[in-house]
Amino acid sequence: DITGRKLFVKALEEEGVDTIFAYPGGTVTDLFDELYKTNSINLVLPRHEQGLIHEAEGYAKSTGKVGVCLVTSGPGATNTVTGLADAHYDNVPLVCFTGQVPLPLIGNDAFQEVDIVGITRNITKYSVTVRDRKDLGKIIKMAFHIARTGKPGPVLIDLPKDIQTASGPAEYPDKVEIRGYRVNDTVHVGQLKRAYKMLKSAKKPLILAGGGINVARANENLRRFVEAENVPVVTTIMGKGAIPTTHPLYVGNCGMHGKYAANKAVSECDLLFSIGTRFNDRITGDLNEFAPKAKIVHIDVDPSEINKNIKADASIIGDMKEVLIRLNSALTKQDHADWMQKIKNEGKYPLALNKDVLTGPAVIDSLYNITNGDAIITTDVGQHQMWAAQFYKFKEPRQLITSGGLGTMGYGVGACIGAKMGNKNRVCVNVAGDGCFRMNMNEIATATRYNIPIIQIVINNHVLGMVRQWQTLFYGKRYSNTVLDDSVDFVKIAEGMGAKAYRATTVEEFENALKDAIALNIPCVIDCQIDQDEKVFPMVPANTAISEVFSEEDLAEKGYDC
Repeated sequence: DITGRKLFVKALEEEGVDTIFAYPGGTVTDLFDELYKTNSINLVLPRHEQGLIHEAEGYAKSTGKVGVCLVTSGPGATNTVTGLADAHYDNVPLVCFTGQVPLPLIGNDAFQEVDIVGITRNITKYSVTVRDRKDLGKIIKMAFHIARTGKPGPVLIDLPKDIQTASGPAEYPDKVEIRGYRVNDTVHVGQLKRAYKMLKSAKKPLILAGGGINVARANENLRRFVEAENVPVVTTIMGKGAIPTTHPLYVGNCGMHGKYAANKAVSECDLLFSIGTRFNDRITGDLNEFAPKAKIVHIDVDPSEINKNIKADASIIGDMKEVLIRLNSALTKQDHADWMQKIKNEGKYPLALNKDVLTGPAVIDSLYNITNGDAIITTDVGQHQMWAAQFYKFKEPRQLITSGGLGTMGYGVGACIGAKMGNKNRVCVNVAGDGCFRMNMNEIATATRYNIPIIQIVINNHVLGMVRQWQTLFYGKRYSNTVLDDSVDFVKIAEGMGAKAYRATTVEEFENALKDAIALNIPCVIDCQIDQDEKVFPMVPANTAISEVFSEEDLAEKGYDC
């Protein structure tokens, strides 16, 4: 027999875990003491547990491995809730270990006791308190299996302090059978044939590729399918990189701030062949007006997504890669040149870009050119996120790391640190607004502590830009709590945390700072000063059809006062 704490470390080593994002505390001191004795696992100490779990997310999203984090009970555990919800919505494989008070004290309102399993039950794939030492190995094995298989997601294991010190079996199982948990690794031939027949008969087919393609690493299979069928492609934001942005059949991303042509294509197509997307409201707009002329084929690994938001005319349940392999085995080239040309002829295509002054789009365009499109880009949430999606030409999957379903401000800098930890030879850049950067900017100190050479770009307009844009257009310019007219100096703060810092007010200053930051290969922050009234276009007003997409040129016609 061995102690629970020894089995904990043994299990992590057996699972091939090389990095844990961890913050110590009373109920996990035994685990940290055991981890101290091993050289096989790298511990990263963040500045806050929310930053910690976003670091684990960035690591997992960019590598495809399971992200692992370890926190203490009570506030340590509750500080991870936002990250668990974020990972749940974006299908990120995580295992989060939380400390817990000893079993006899549970339910007695002990110091730093919370029912973290109850709190997180709806935002995890599985959440459990270990109540018997003999079950510890099996439960950890289950956690990693559930996190990485099927539709990936976060799993939480709550470890009471006495379980960590109790003796029990030393064995860590090679595999585990879980009653009620089955991963669908087959594809129904009848469903496949029906969907393919609909694709063959369509005159204006359109492929909608979602984040499921990137999660399943089915990108090469998708490219083969798209090229063989000669069908134009639009993506969701999370689907960026599912097919290279520069591919001739790629139109752009659709939805609230999607490309004009992409939204028009969805509205005009007669078949929407949707792969790995859950039809989020930011993509669909008014559900009753979404793809009104189209039959819908919906392909997803999760049966619960079918008909949840959009009624499908045909559906295929299965792993994206396996489905596309089957589809690719029966391909015959189609001619959709006229349809593709019609899409490309749509007005306001491509996006406008002015590089005479420092703007959000100009920052992203320069970032793309200087990194040759090879960087991993993480973002926070807001205008800068949309500009990154619009103007950085992503070549491959796992290159855009962003918060999609939950839309978490403060996500990006932690995610960038995690991505760099998992991709040491790649340039990793976080793009944030000044509002987002304020939320978790203390994680820059994590980067400097370990000399993790991330580049933090702050697109600083001194306002909460996305909300302000809505207030300008739809709320009579009543700027309630969106003006950040304080004297926060991000350059001084970054320098105070040990990073190299720059302030840029022109495109030339930004480009020089970025080149310098890449060459230095140390943690750097670039504060980019832009105008407070810059807006993201195109856009779709809330609760309207995505065919109502408009751009800056349409403002007067729409009756908006900017």
